Amino acid sequence: MKVAVVGLGALGIAFATFLKNAGNTVYGITKPEYLKDFQSKSIKVSGIWGTHKVRLDGIFSDISQIKEQLELIIITVKSYDTEKVLKQIKPAVSENTLILIAQNGYGNYEKATRYYGKSKILLARVIFGSKLIDRTHAHITVNADDVRIGDPSKNIEMDRIIEVVKTINSAGIPASYAPDVYQILWDKILYNCALNPLGAILECSYGQLADNPETVKIMNRIIEEIFKTAQANNIRLKWDSPQEYIQLFYNNLIPPTKEHFPSMYYDLKSGKKTEIDALNGAIVKLAHSKGLSAPVNETITSLVKFKEKVNL
Repeated sequence: MKVAVVGLGALGIAFATFLKNAGNTVYGITKPEYLKDFQSKSIKVSGIWGTHKVRLDGIFSDISQIKEQLELIIITVKSYDTEKVLKQIKPAVSENTLILIAQNGYGNYEKATRYYGKSKILLARVIFGSKLIDRTHAHITVNADDVRIGDPSKNIEMDRIIEVVKTINSAGIPASYAPDVYQILWDKILYNCALNPLGAILECSYGQLADNPETVKIMNRIIEEIFKTAQANNIRLKWDSPQEYIQLFYNNLIPPTKEHFPSMYYDLKSGKKTEIDALNGAIVKLAHSKGLSAPVNETITSLVKFKEKVNL
């Protein structure tokens, strides 16, 4: 398969390395200021899935420099760059190109479908952890489940979706088809909204948050507000009540990743912008759109934005 991975951060390097290692034609797209770090076109992955080093077919800042027709474009950039990237990839989007949204948070899929229509956009829920060792080297730290891939709109032919799933899975990244991928993504939004900002602000692991009764109260309120907001916006979650999800959250979801620090923590530490607007900030906007309030999510969003400005 001919693939372009847009965004060579930790997640993008993981996708690009494994897909190239499996024999696919793979291009990387990065920001102009990072091109000097990729002059050799070599990237590397280490961690729980082994160590792999590959040389991509090309690394560019302008996708129009790719002269062959792409079958798949995987978008892995931070959510605050989604709008810009959707505009930038237009020269490479042909009739036969599918776009896979493999990002955190709410709103990325919705933006992509507004630009290119629902018949071209696949959605992925990614829940393996990766971090950059250096600009060309990603380390896989944990995997909680398969990359779940599907078409929320039901407009894309099944065989095309399965081909993408098989390509990623056979490359060594566990992946599977998910007809309910939109609900599965919201599971991750719940998980990330409850853990990421608090872990970033308080500079602690997921396990430390779950072991403290004060942070447990805050996380429970975040989850309860998300359920209320989702219901008001006719967003169907997999769980019937916040209490049902909360039980799963502490008993099943946190224990395997209790030593994990959120990516938002590393973003703040390195003076980078975070994805808070696509997580708790998005919940606040969705609540306000229906005349509701989400005071805990709003407070958390404000605190992260404060730390962003202080650390920049």
